[in-house]
Amino acid sequence: MEIFGQNVFNQDVMREKLPKAVFKNLKKTIDEGLPLDPTIADVVASAMKEWAVDRGATHFTHWFQPMTGVTAEKHDSFITPTDNGILMEFSGKELIKGEPDASSFPSGGLRATFEARGYTAWDCTSPAFLREEADVTTLCIPTVFCSYTGEALDKKTPLLRSMEALSSQALRILRLFGNTTARRVISTVGPEQEYFLVDKAFFERRLDLIMAGRTLFGAMPPKGQEMEDHYFGTIKERVGAFMKEVNVELWKLGVTAKTQHNEVAPGQFEIAPIFETTNIATDHNQLVMDTLKRVALRHDMVCLMHEKPFAGVNGSGKHNNWSMSSSDGQNLLEPGHTPHDNIQFLTFLLATIKAVDEYAGLLRASCANAGNDHRLGANEAPPAIISMFLGDQLADIVEQIETGAVKSSTIGADMKIGVRTLPALPKDATDRNRTSPFAFTGNKFEFRMVGSTFSISGPNIVINTIVAEALKQFADRLEGSSDFDADLEKLLQETAKKHKRIIFNGNNYSDEWVEEAAKRGLLNLPNTPEALKELVKKDAVELFVAHNVFTEKEIHSRYDIMLEQYSKTINIEALTMIDMAKRSIIPAATSFVTEVAHSVAAVTAVCSSIDVSAQKDLLGELSSNLSALNKNVKALEKIVEDAANISDVAKQAAAYREEVFSKMLEVRANGDALEKVVSADYWPLPTYAEMLFNL
Repeated sequence: MEIFGQNVFNQDVMREKLPKAVFKNLKKTIDEGLPLDPTIADVVASAMKEWAVDRGATHFTHWFQPMTGVTAEKHDSFITPTDNGILMEFSGKELIKGEPDASSFPSGGLRATFEARGYTAWDCTSPAFLREEADVTTLCIPTVFCSYTGEALDKKTPLLRSMEALSSQALRILRLFGNTTARRVISTVGPEQEYFLVDKAFFERRLDLIMAGRTLFGAMPPKGQEMEDHYFGTIKERVGAFMKEVNVELWKLGVTAKTQHNEVAPGQFEIAPIFETTNIATDHNQLVMDTLKRVALRHDMVCLMHEKPFAGVNGSGKHNNWSMSSSDGQNLLEPGHTPHDNIQFLTFLLATIKAVDEYAGLLRASCANAGNDHRLGANEAPPAIISMFLGDQLADIVEQIETGAVKSSTIGADMKIGVRTLPALPKDATDRNRTSPFAFTGNKFEFRMVGSTFSISGPNIVINTIVAEALKQFADRLEGSSDFDADLEKLLQETAKKHKRIIFNGNNYSDEWVEEAAKRGLLNLPNTPEALKELVKKDAVELFVAHNVFTEKEIHSRYDIMLEQYSKTINIEALTMIDMAKRSIIPAATSFVTEVAHSVAAVTAVCSSIDVSAQKDLLGELSSNLSALNKNVKALEKIVEDAANISDVAKQAAAYREEVFSKMLEVRANGDALEKVVSADYWPLPTYAEMLFNL
């Protein structure tokens, strides 16, 4: 309690530092989503500066989230020159607006490169915070980032727009149920973050980890994760010390880090916070990723966020636990003890089912990148097919709605464990489904498809917007109804019949489900270039424009940016692979081949009757793999060069996927085959066994 939030300019600090009228004005803006009163900016800025300087800050920064996948910041000091020297000042104008150079950030054609000016604008709904690193303390002010002409160049602006869209439509539904007290509906999120840790000494010897964040070569060790002994296992002291420091750093920043444990793969871990408002949860998840990386270095480790840093073992995801809450304290996805009687809950549930079914392609696109392509469908994460898990209880209720006679809810019994001294445990009405992309888990939906490197803004922009659209269609139909109960019953029944195909409670990893999903007409988009096409389809563009989440130019710009990032990622990986093969693996293997050949020649020269067939077999295997590697590396160089010269972003991404990536798999197979036979004294790279089992 002493350290939690101590580095946050939160409501307790504002209540203490601000005049009562200013505090009430600002709190009303934050709580109800009202326009910011610019007349209070100078007072807030002065109080914020005083608080920050008292804590050792000398600089402030507008902290924003451009389309690079990471956060950005430009630091300015509080120093203002005067006739007598300097003053430490911070004005309302500096708080509200900044002007970073926008020319080198991705814009997807929204602006010309020579148009340098961009703007950051204070997001008062996400509290300012102090970042402490070494002996430097900086005041960080969460902001949006836009171009000179007003288009969004960041991930926060459309997220805030989507939250407003959801609130507007959800309030219409609540009014139909007689709720006149709620002033706002907010989406809430709790993102579980998975990651790997490796010893820094090993990391520094792996060019692929440095450049690409994942191993481009690496044979499986004798032991992987098959013993299932790492998951929830005892946390090693070194990792425990790291986790303790991470928690302290996050708690200071007001991040409610709650859960930590060993994950499935060796060297893999997870941290999870308590859910909070989506905008703040998104900012906090960026801070979680940054903190994990910074603290790991202090412990001579490196934190790997890539979705698949080690081929052959489980990759890392980010489970996005999403729900909706009203300002008067209702979780709109809370079913209660008798969900069949909770008609308001069922309305929001059916709207969500409708949204996910109609816009499954957008949900898939929101989780598309080169790293996640390794993970989705690999029997460690959901397949690239969107479906929903409701569990037996809710699935039964939806079936009852479809038939028009909702009468009961399945109730969980007590579990009898068979030991008299143990208490009876209430059994939930349903189990969790870890294979489902979009699973109902008590009073929220867990979107399990999100990759570990992702900002959660993208998936939540989509979820908020598609649910807003479904709620809008419900409200349009029900407002002005002469028989609300009858019309609502008919609407829910139609919705259940039309969209039940998206509900699947079974094993999403099975081949049978892939076949069944195809019969149901569900999309299967296995790779990023195919998935991203969903963003710019006519109905998707119209959806985002109608709810003021993106302009048509903004959504097309993001399509271009994401395709370019995909191609650039594969290009960097391919060039790194070529470099490693030519400068490390081929020379090492050649040296070992030479030694083996000399050994055969030397033994034969001494005594021709000595059996050297084993050495000759090894020499043949080495030479064959070395020759294949050299041949495929040369072919990869040519394919990469050809792909880099394609000007059309969609065609280029397809080439990187179909040609470059395919050839990279062949090169890797050659390299990994050599690793298995080249002497450990010669092999130039830290192995999986060293990296995964030495913490």
